Amino acid sequence: MNPAPGCVFWLFGLSGAGKSTLANRLTGQLRGEGRGVLALDGDVLRSGLCRELGFSDDDRAENLRRAAEAARLGIESGLSVVASFITPLEKNRAMIRTILGPDRLVLIFVDAPLGVCQARDVKGLYARAHSGELRQMTGVSSGFERPEAPDLALETDRENADASLRRLLAFVGPRLPVIRPR
Repeated sequence: MNPAPGCVFWLFGLSGAGKSTLANRLTGQLRGEGRGVLALDGDVLRSGLCRELGFSDDDRAENLRRAAEAARLGIESGLSVVASFITPLEKNRAMIRTILGPDRLVLIFVDAPLGVCQARDVKGLYARAHSGELRQMTGVSSGFERPEAPDLALETDRENADASLRRLLAFVGPRLPVIRPR
């Protein structure tokens, strides 16, 4: 696959799997190479564009629809987009693929078992979910469907962030547009 300029690299997986860490590092690397990159992160969108949405299945779908539409605007502007969202259901991924087009979307599963994500619990979300304070937590009281065939899977419980980033960069590199001198 060698998509046209403007491609979306959509990192998805459970909270605590390492999506945001890898997305931020990938974005920094690409910008350091002089590439135009739009970064979209679930937590950031929920603090602004999607702040009125909750975590019901319908609200999650709407959050992801808005994110995909924002990503579409980015690729139509010739940017590469690095998106980081839990994206729990296959129907969510299919909707995103419909909005962006299959040749402009690269799905990257950031995989770590639920137990590892709960042990990391960087944001304290799993503790809040188990105490009953947080309802509809993906992986605890709300489902997550493992993808059957992501474009890339990174097992962040089996390799450190540097190794995952190296694999991610090796995978992403050939899918980026060539930088032409001015």
